[in-house]
Amino acid sequence: MVGPQAADDFGHSEQDHHESHAPKGSLLALCVGTVGVVFGDIGTSPIYAFRETFAGHHPITPDPMHINGVLSLVFWSMMIVVTFKYVFTIMKADNKGEGGSLALLALINRQTAGAKWTAPFVMLGVFATALFYGDSMITPAMSILSAAEGLKYVNQGFSDWILPISVVIIGALFAFQSRGTAKVGAWFGPIMLVYFATLSGLGIMHLTKMPLIILDVINPLNAFYFFYVDGFRAFVAMGTVVLAVTGAEALYADMGHFGRRPIKFSWLFFVLPALMLNYMGQGAMILSMTPEEAQMAIRDPFFLMVPDILSTPVIILTILAAIIASQAVISGAFSLTQQAIQLGFIPRLSILHTSEKAAGQIYIPAINWGLAVMVLLLVLFFQSSSNLAAAYGIAVTGAMFIDTCLIAVVLVSLWKWPKWKAIPILALFFIVDFAYFGANLLKVPSGGWVPLVIGLVIFTLLTTWSRGRALMRERMAESTMPMEIFIKSAANSATRVPGTAIFMASAASGVPSALLHNIKHNRILHERVIILTVQIEDVPFVETGDRIICKDLGEGFYRVKMRFGFLEETNVPATLDLVDLCGPKFDMMHTSFFLSRQTLIASKIPGMAIWREKIFAWMLRNAANAMEFFKLPSNRVVELGSQVEI
Repeated sequence: MVGPQAADDFGHSEQDHHESHAPKGSLLALCVGTVGVVFGDIGTSPIYAFRETFAGHHPITPDPMHINGVLSLVFWSMMIVVTFKYVFTIMKADNKGEGGSLALLALINRQTAGAKWTAPFVMLGVFATALFYGDSMITPAMSILSAAEGLKYVNQGFSDWILPISVVIIGALFAFQSRGTAKVGAWFGPIMLVYFATLSGLGIMHLTKMPLIILDVINPLNAFYFFYVDGFRAFVAMGTVVLAVTGAEALYADMGHFGRRPIKFSWLFFVLPALMLNYMGQGAMILSMTPEEAQMAIRDPFFLMVPDILSTPVIILTILAAIIASQAVISGAFSLTQQAIQLGFIPRLSILHTSEKAAGQIYIPAINWGLAVMVLLLVLFFQSSSNLAAAYGIAVTGAMFIDTCLIAVVLVSLWKWPKWKAIPILALFFIVDFAYFGANLLKVPSGGWVPLVIGLVIFTLLTTWSRGRALMRERMAESTMPMEIFIKSAANSATRVPGTAIFMASAASGVPSALLHNIKHNRILHERVIILTVQIEDVPFVETGDRIICKDLGEGFYRVKMRFGFLEETNVPATLDLVDLCGPKFDMMHTSFFLSRQTLIASKIPGMAIWREKIFAWMLRNAANAMEFFKLPSNRVVELGSQVEI
């Protein structure tokens, strides 16, 4: 029950006096954790990105000009998109230490005080969230399927078993989520350290045969020459080259877990060199072959660069890396969902905490099994990583483009950068993002439509819920009664009984409908009546001293506001233990919680289309109940229903 963030019965607006919750630990330990969680997605891209550019749906001849051009594109994409855009620019726009599209959106919304011009950017941020869910479905399918395909190089007999093995791995991965990742998570960092070291070693092994390729790769003229010679084909190739930077947005989204410095250090001094060494090694291997051999080897250069004696352990390591990359995306989907629930874009869902120590380790059954079904359907529908590559990339490039739009608002409106400084940087970001997004749009007929459809459906659900809640609050506010009038009329006429009654209220003013129904039907009032509003702030955490605001309304009535950050658990009973401003301490055995449960009736009242009202009504019926969401004791809760037309 999220209250409005404006001046209310407490007589003031909220101010931002919150300090960020910086990750704790040594830089080295945080860097190891970063490698294990943040870089899994981008780390598995060498398995398929180089291959798909040459042997995918739009094949390119693997000759020196094309290989140098593609590798130069890969290198400068990593430098511009990942290093310059995300690491050195966007990651500075944190919301009290937190990153990601929703955190950035909350930052903009808070700093601009809800200005009208921000509405389109809110929609963009919501659409980026919707695209992330599409990416959360495609990434596990692509990573695990491409890694499992390496098993055929251990034994050709595995070829017919790649799909079943992938399905089993995916099923086990999602089934394991309810147990949490605290125990196995400690292994993520070391495994990924070995994996990236292996990428480097394999690349160096082949680079020794052709070391001068390094100079060709870092020379941007080779990328431009590729466009000069091939033009449209080079543009089409960008649709697969971008696979090399998928996962770049994870650097920003996971910033709250590790901090900016560990991510920056890990990327610049370990991950980026490892990735580029491997890509250049693949290119050097192909260039050292005859044209006929190169044409065959380009179909799977990553696995063919592995010596036969190391084939089995490297492929097992690759599968483990793919599982870790998938785990990071799934955990990201849980975290994003929690933020979206708190910010009012998704209905309340059951959220289970899988660790007593790490507050960020959560499990959301509805999201977990929804993702599991979609990932399995994608694997069974596309059957191979090459087919799936056609659907991969468009969600990522769309989210990257939206991030650029949002950072443009930050640079110009929040940070007040001068135009001479902001325009060249933003122009570079927009040109690169437009090029990559445009190239991926060409993949729509052959599978790119999948993430777009998923994103559109989720965007419709998110905006329908947000708009429906706003309309429902408006309708309920029309019939509300001022609290002062209610207290004067009811305090002396109703029978007072011992104990405390807490009435949950979505609005920070007026009389809750549950209180009106209680006095109407039961004709009693408790000795102490608390009108409680839970408000979710546009910051990740709220300090304990700022958590509770209490106002004495007289006659035993109190209005209490609880404030939580969008990454915090809304545990009402635990927070009430902190309250000593509203009479005696709360005793749960003598406290009753009264909840309002609204039944929605779709109507022709202007607001939303009937079909969207019906979707909203369905979402409302299937939302987790407030008792579970606010961690209320089940034997102390009373629900009173009412009907609302929107």
